[in-house]
This record gives sequence, structure tokens and C-alpha cells, in this order.
Amino acid sequence: MNPEDIEQLARRRSNAKLGWYMHALAFVLVNAVIFAMSRHAFGTRPWSVYPLLGWGLGLVLHGVSVFLLGSGSGLRERMVQREREALQRRQKRP
Repeated sequence: MNPEDIEQLARRRSNAKLGWYMHALAFVLVNAVIFAMSRHAFGTRPWSVYPLLGWGLGLVLHGVSVFLLGSGSGLRERMVQREREALQRRQKRP
């Protein structure tokens, strides 16, 4: 990879991570307000758990896509390297 490609990949990855951190911050703030509303404003039934679980699943999937499966991530790079080595071994066989 040339320096421009490295710079572009680094920016893309850092933007993806920053996006996840912003998503996590919004998750915590909004769910804290929803929890407070469910506890104090709209009765004592714990209905706030439903948006928490749904949004939490979305946050987890977003994190997986950014940190595990995103371009240039360690897992993806290791998988690509393994496949490359397997193909090279197969190609060298008579």
C-alpha cells in the first residue's frame, strides 16, 4: 500500500470508530432519559427495557461491523492473509 492508501484507510477506520463512539454516547444518554421517564413520569412498569434491548442489539451489531469486520480490521486482514497463503500453496502444487 502506498502512503495515500494508508492515509485514506486510516481516516475511514477512524471515522467509523468515531461514529460508533457517538452512537454509544447517544445510546447511553437517550436510554438514561427513557429509564428516568419510565421510573418517575409514566408509572413504575419497566417498559424502558424494550428500547434498551432493541437499540443495544443495534449498537452491538454496529460495533461488530466497525471493530471486527470493517475494512482493514485485524480479523478481516488475518482471514485474507490465510486465504492468500492457501491459494499460493495450492498454486505451487504440481
